Amino acid sequence: MAEFIESKLEIVMFPWLAFGHLIPYMNLSNELAKRGHKISFLLPKNAEIRLQKLNLYPNLIKLHKLTIPHVDGLPYGAETTADVHRSLESLLATAFDELYDEIKSFLQNLKPHFIFFDFAYWIPDLAKEIGGIKTLFFLLVSPAAACKQTDKATFMTSTAAELVKPPPGYPSTTVVLRESEAKLLSFLYHEYGKGVTFQERMKGFSLCDAIAVKTCREIEGIFCDYLATLLEKPVLYTGPVIPEPKKEQHELSNWLEKFEPGSVVFCAFGSQMILEKKQFQQLVLGFELTELPFLLVVKPPEGTNSVEEALPEGFKQRVQEKGLILDCWVPQLEILRHKSVGCFVTHCGYGSMWESLVLCDCQLVLLPRPIDHIFTARLMEQHLKVGVEVEKDENDLFTKENLCKAVKCVMDKDSQIGCLVKENHRKWKELLSSPGFMSNYIDNFIQDLHGLLVEKT
Repeated sequence: MAEFIESKLEIVMFPWLAFGHLIPYMNLSNELAKRGHKISFLLPKNAEIRLQKLNLYPNLIKLHKLTIPHVDGLPYGAETTADVHRSLESLLATAFDELYDEIKSFLQNLKPHFIFFDFAYWIPDLAKEIGGIKTLFFLLVSPAAACKQTDKATFMTSTAAELVKPPPGYPSTTVVLRESEAKLLSFLYHEYGKGVTFQERMKGFSLCDAIAVKTCREIEGIFCDYLATLLEKPVLYTGPVIPEPKKEQHELSNWLEKFEPGSVVFCAFGSQMILEKKQFQQLVLGFELTELPFLLVVKPPEGTNSVEEALPEGFKQRVQEKGLILDCWVPQLEILRHKSVGCFVTHCGYGSMWESLVLCDCQLVLLPRPIDHIFTARLMEQHLKVGVEVEKDENDLFTKENLCKAVKCVMDKDSQIGCLVKENHRKWKELLSSPGFMSNYIDNFIQDLHGLLVEKT
């Protein structure tokens, strides 16, 4: 067995066409390649330049460019979710599914040990047809979010209270949805690709050989154990897999330097989260109410062409140099680690959760929107007790006052809650960034992969 564990693996990575998937897959590929394993990374042509820069082992990680088929209604050249409005993502999923023949031919020729996938629900059946390929669903949301399994008939006939009730044996009473959030589950039954609902697209989750989770036992072990029992299959930990942040100066350093250490509120909502205009205005007015300097990175709100045109009247003149609002990519990790930044208002994307826990000392304010982000927020506030969630009303909307209240709660030096979350954050950061912690997870993960290979196919 020891000799077998020394043997090198041949792995195919086939992520969904979104940078929020492509980048974590590349981060994991780098860790596997660092240990000598060969990776074939399937990606759309227009993602190659960005991913090439992240590829630290080009001799072992080979980028295989896919030609994304054109589908009527999609803009020509659209290949990732960054190229389309979210209302067109279903068409992109249709194009993604049309890669079936190309992927089949590629796998038949390569015959890898493993293929890692997520939205390509047809991969497990295809791998079985070819034979000799193990399939891993790479989970990029909190395992707590993946524990919620509701079919459409149940959804249509259940009350809000019934829908958010945790399933039998679920290990938490606090990392759960609230009744006002039950309606958000409806997205599961929307079409996401021709003739496929989003929930059906996730069926690869139950058909794969094993699930790889981008987490560690110390943080989410109880949810992973529940998932393994629920699905009756192995759940393997990769650890958080966070690349080392760059030490270089960035364009925003000079602006941040103008402010006192720990005084700036930084808010970033990711490339896929677009607010309604009224909520956008509550957001910026909430930051103004805090009277603290702030840096906000956000997409133009729904129905507007720019962030500027959506700002409340007189806002720009009032905040002047104290507030900076951008709608472009920024080096989030480097900003979080800047000494002037004292608070991170996060949309609770899973990647942002790990970055904020492991790499920065900022206070955390949680403002989630989609279901998976809500579970991440509850995990951080209720389970880990490292942040404060912004209160919302029964329509899932927040006010400027509630945003300001959450920021003040963590930033006020005399706040009991602020002190508690700061201390908890410090303890978790100390553990997660301790020498060897993450590399041990990767080493154990590779052993688990070898263990899967010796099981009967």
